[in-house]
Amino acid sequence: MLQIRIHGRGGQGVVTATELLSVAAFEQGRHAQAFPSFGSERTGAPVVAFCRISDHEIRLREPILAPDVLIIQDPTLLHQVDVFQGLKPDGYVLINSKRSFDELGLADVASRFRHERLTTVPATEIALKHLGRPLPNAVLLGGFAALSGLISLAAVAHAIHDKFSGKVAGGNVAAATEAHDFVTREMQELSHAQAD
Repeated sequence: MLQIRIHGRGGQGVVTATELLSVAAFEQGRHAQAFPSFGSERTGAPVVAFCRISDHEIRLREPILAPDVLIIQDPTLLHQVDVFQGLKPDGYVLINSKRSFDELGLADVASRFRHERLTTVPATEIALKHLGRPLPNAVLLGGFAALSGLISLAAVAHAIHDKFSGKVAGGNVAAATEAHDFVTREMQELSHAQAD
């Protein structure tokens, strides 16, 4: 079972991100569940949401304490909340930022995990370009598809069209696709650098 934890702030679409991820998993014939964990329900407050994906029926209902995947929608949380708590040693980390792990002050974190499973993507900038609003959620799912290969970009696009319509759907799919391409290039550059 794949366990995903998404950290962000109220108003960034954290809960919608897990819903889209679960629909993408269903699209690929898998079982999935998505649910939020709210503290204070206000714009800007830290929010955590969870998604489980499995080839079998999911009976667990508790929050995810040992995630396989972390998606950080707001980099200002990195030094305010222990977002990396419980992350499995071979886990994936995707952070919404145009800065590297080192530039974000996360060199110690990067040293404890597999480099090919850690990356950043400027999701807010991509969202502004395609949507005119700083909503990084669907953008990050495109990046996650490229980073992990655990869901397809086509399944993410299907989930977006299932949730949204018209220009909003089109903009989100375009943004997710750009993030997918961005992360794919980052991963290729990393593998070339490691080969040299």
